[in-house]
Amino acid sequence: MYATLRSYQQTGRKALAVLLDPDKVELGGFSSFLRRTLEHPVDFFLVGGSLVTEYTHQEIVQTIREHTDTPVVLFPGNSLHIEPSADGILLLSLISGRNPDFLIGQHVVAAPLLKKSKLEILPTGYMLVDGGAQTTVSYISGTMPLPHDKPSVAACTAMAGEMLGMRLMYLDAGSGARRCVSPEMIAAVREAVDTPLIVGGGINSAQKAEAALLAGADMIVVGNGIEANPDLLPELSALVRFCNRQIVAGN
Repeated sequence: MYATLRSYQQTGRKALAVLLDPDKVELGGFSSFLRRTLEHPVDFFLVGGSLVTEYTHQEIVQTIREHTDTPVVLFPGNSLHIEPSADGILLLSLISGRNPDFLIGQHVVAAPLLKKSKLEILPTGYMLVDGGAQTTVSYISGTMPLPHDKPSVAACTAMAGEMLGMRLMYLDAGSGARRCVSPEMIAAVREAVDTPLIVGGGINSAQKAEAALLAGADMIVVGNGIEANPDLLPELSALVRFCNRQIVAGN
């Protein structure tokens, strides 16, 4: 995943990821959704969430493998959310907060398991941004999100994360956010760091997705938006493919 995102960043290409919350995936109808992604391709599946009460990670990964070749990357809420059959894991350090457990504590617990696994480890500076409502990740982590209207704070936070060796940056307004990360904040972080930039939370329309991509996001992540509006998947898939065709045509 890192090599792909790095290549995309360097060439200006864009990527789309679908976030799958194990508590919300209905395995009975999951196959039909996956078949739909063959017609409307996505680049990655992210599996996980801040609070998981039904541990179905293995079943989700297995079902994805049976229907698609799309890479599966874990999006863990804590050290319990490790599934070795996935392709990789976003090793999230919540650099927008000051809770040591989510900066390094959970990682210490997970490290021996990750070392033995064949997962691609993706050190990721995770920045929670105020999306207009308290999110599960904010509550569970006991941290405050970055102010929505303070792009410079996000940029400095990302710079620090890059200097600490994190290879990806992830700006997230949180699941079900009332507003997505602003283009101004995305642009400020894009200018501040050289890492691939992931943006998610509150992207519930093609217009918001396009704004994030134009501002500098290398990959957008959508979860709740597709759950609420199934027609959003073909719109976003078409948008990302159009952007990439334009890049190729420009070269």
